[in-house]
Amino acid sequence: MKQAIVRLVVLGFLLANQALMLYGWNPLPFSEEQIYEGVSTVATIGVAVWAWFKDNPVTKKGKHNEKFLRDRGMK
Repeated sequence: MKQAIVRLVVLGFLLANQALMLYGWNPLPFSEEQIYEGVSTVATIGVAVWAWFKDNPVTKKGKHNEKFLRDRGMK
């Protein structure tokens, strides 16, 4: 439930920001270059964490599956 509320609040903020930008107001105190750099940095970090998580057994189920495959000589 918390995640749904957070997503709704972020969406509302972004929609309000977009509407204000249509009328020529820039509510965020960042230049376009700073926004692009920030988005690029966040995307890079997000993809790096996602790739690490997908490639490593970090959950209980993942560790169990890794051990199962090793015990069977499949990995």
